Amino acid sequence: MRFFFLLSVTIFIGLTAFQHEYSVDELRQLYSSGDVSRWPKPEIDSSVLGTFQEIGVLGKVNHPASNPYSEAKAKLGKLLFFDPRLSQSKQIACASCHDPELGWGDGRHLSFGHNRQNGKRNAMTILNTGHYQRLFWDGRAASLEEQVNFPVQDPLEMAQNLKTMQRNIRRVKGYRPHFAAAFGTEEVTVERIQQAIATFERTVVSPPSRFDRFVQGNARLLSDDEVLGLHLFRTKARCINCHNSPLFSDNQFHNDGQTLYGSSQQDFGKYLQTGDPKDVGKFRTPSLREVARTGPWMHHGNFPTLRDVIEYYNLGNPSPIQRRVVVDERLRPVTSPLLRKLHLTKTEQLQLEAFLKTISVPSQKINPFELPQ
Repeated sequence: MRFFFLLSVTIFIGLTAFQHEYSVDELRQLYSSGDVSRWPKPEIDSSVLGTFQEIGVLGKVNHPASNPYSEAKAKLGKLLFFDPRLSQSKQIACASCHDPELGWGDGRHLSFGHNRQNGKRNAMTILNTGHYQRLFWDGRAASLEEQVNFPVQDPLEMAQNLKTMQRNIRRVKGYRPHFAAAFGTEEVTVERIQQAIATFERTVVSPPSRFDRFVQGNARLLSDDEVLGLHLFRTKARCINCHNSPLFSDNQFHNDGQTLYGSSQQDFGKYLQTGDPKDVGKFRTPSLREVARTGPWMHHGNFPTLRDVIEYYNLGNPSPIQRRVVVDERLRPVTSPLLRKLHLTKTEQLQLEAFLKTISVPSQKINPFELPQ
């Protein structure tokens, strides 16, 4: 009995020390101090320690040595990004699914593509993609340059042959001076189109958010609920286990229970690229920067509000029971052990939602411009 009592006291003291209760004024002072070492300790699992990075202000994008930045190249990439002549129908541009006024997404559950066909996954925002290590929900592309070719050739998206795309752009005389300024000659190649669009996409970054300015010292910029939501994000709500680093993404792949196993929307994610059973149901952790304006959410776009997403994680990411298609039990998805019931109160859920909105900024607008003719 004495051993049990001492053990109980030890556990209690340990938990009390770890879950130190801070007042909102103390949290405001700590988080806005400009010194991350003063922040309360985050609640992260041991499996995360090797890759964990603290959240904070997002740094500048690095342009690869194989495709260095130039203003002329970024300008050419912008023109190509908004040009529907890259597609077979000459009606669909990259910007059709990545609209700057819609958070560089399209606001749809699933995007429309060639001949008004629905795509298979929600269109991810291209904001801050220069910080990602792999692209797409399933990580199939290792660089933005490589990424460019996928939607062009996808029969559900732009449905275009790369050589035909190259030929169509080469025929546009107005592009010649832009290619010459970007690359030194007027030659149009698939590789140059890739490099130009990738260069432009690396310039599509989030401006400083209220969160960024708050942690840099503007202590009154967040409300009490937003400060408490920030603390929940790093502790009880456990969001920081996957959404860490200044990008608010660990650049890893996880099964968050949204494989929709056994349904008509079943999607095995990364497994479809690697064939490794360990990858069944894994999807890339999306950045939460701009999350308030990049819905609907998840790879299938089935969550219409942020509150729905928070409630789903609060319940421990339960997998719905589906009986609409034949399933292969050898590929039954296993949800990440990082996920568990959170027991957040309704007030805490609202505070978490309030914080998430502080890492979003107002919609951007690009002034109209003429495409080369």
